[in-house]
Amino acid sequence: MATKEFYIRNASETDARGPFTIEQLISLAEAGQVVPETLYYEATSEQWLSIGDDIELRQQVFPEKKKLSIKRDSKIPTLNKAKEVDQPVDVVDMLAAAEGRTSDTRSRRSTMLAADRCAKVGLYASVLILLMGMAVEVLPSIDLLIAFEWKNLITAPALVLGAIDLCLAVILSLGVVSLYPLIRFRAMVGLGFLGFIYWLGGQEVHAMAAVAASLGLYGCTFLLSYITMGTALILGLGGMGYLAYLLIFN
Repeated sequence: MATKEFYIRNASETDARGPFTIEQLISLAEAGQVVPETLYYEATSEQWLSIGDDIELRQQVFPEKKKLSIKRDSKIPTLNKAKEVDQPVDVVDMLAAAEGRTSDTRSRRSTMLAADRCAKVGLYASVLILLMGMAVEVLPSIDLLIAFEWKNLITAPALVLGAIDLCLAVILSLGVVSLYPLIRFRAMVGLGFLGFIYWLGGQEVHAMAAVAASLGLYGCTFLLSYITMGTALILGLGGMGYLAYLLIFN
């Protein structure tokens, strides 16, 4: 738990803050910036949980205060003498350090900003890939869509998948990042379903493009570095764009 990093947000918010170490969470809790109802992202279950519901984490962030007792003054020599140059640390200093606004934590802040930018790019890229995927899935059955016969529309799996992609893109564009586990499931379905369909039809290039697009979409939901996010963007947008090109011009 000592090396674990946490992303946190309030229940009424959609934007997350972090990552914070356990020591920084304790400092924020002492400053009143973090309460037991504050949500943190649990990577194992891919869910937002309240700190108060995790017994181990709650005990670390909100330890029970021991009762203080008054002891008689005893003259014990000590070597821990305060220096005149020592400055007291207040809540503002702790928050500045947690957010990387001090000279000692400036490098930490740059890492946090890079991760935040990558998360935003991944969000917008996922929306764009889903919209492109919808177009790819709808184009082969455009005649059925124009005829708009419900019986035929429901029996066309590509149109159903396209409708799902449209709904996911709209919801994700509103910043609902809790939808990411479903987006990853959709990416794996696209990888298996579209790749298998194209492969059976002898369209190996189409299948490879579909696989690349699905892997890119999956990576856009959790990668937080420039290099890995750039790779996911190339795979997702490039694969889906090339697949659309093949369907339109071939």
